Amino acid sequence: MKLIDALKWRYAAKKMNGEVVPQEKIDYILEAARLAPSSSGLQPYKIFVISNKELQEKIKSVGFDQSQITDASHVLVFASWDGYSLEKIDAVFNRTTAERGIPATAMDEYKNRLWGMYEPLGQEWHANHAAKQAYISFGIALAAAAEQNVDATPMEGFVPAEVDKLLGLNELGLKSTLILTLGYRDEPNDWLVNLKKVRTPENEFITEIK
Repeated sequence: MKLIDALKWRYAAKKMNGEVVPQEKIDYILEAARLAPSSSGLQPYKIFVISNKELQEKIKSVGFDQSQITDASHVLVFASWDGYSLEKIDAVFNRTTAERGIPATAMDEYKNRLWGMYEPLGQEWHANHAAKQAYISFGIALAAAAEQNVDATPMEGFVPAEVDKLLGLNELGLKSTLILTLGYRDEPNDWLVNLKKVRTPENEFITEIK
């Protein structure tokens, strides 16, 4: 399916039918998310892929009882770093230089300049900036799911602190940012499925400056 057609087809499914999404489609969506751009290539987030029904039920209980969480085939939790540190940034740049086959010190000037900018901005700025990077990956995952004819429901409606506890994220230096449920729409029971997709008209949405 072409991307624009896929995006016209997709919507935030309100009811899923419990059908399992083939693993190759899940892998495709996750790879698209992994390949997403991020600021300075840091990828300050991870994705937790949950198909365990007992755990999905627990997430639902802190996700405002949204049925898609348990009716979905898989639940993706995007968890971003709770802050930046020189150690974390070092690890990313060390991997980059190793994979590119260049000296380990080749990116030190850029790395030190980056940390010099980030360090004084504080933990709250760090966490917000990392979360913004997760949103980029999240958006690409949504588009990839549509391309694969997999329904995906984006969710901010959950209690992050409780999801953090369920997944042990605090110990990993992570905070739950977004949830994406993957599955297939239950057309007879989804009130949204046949409603027209409404977006801001192109002439209002886009301003061309030539």
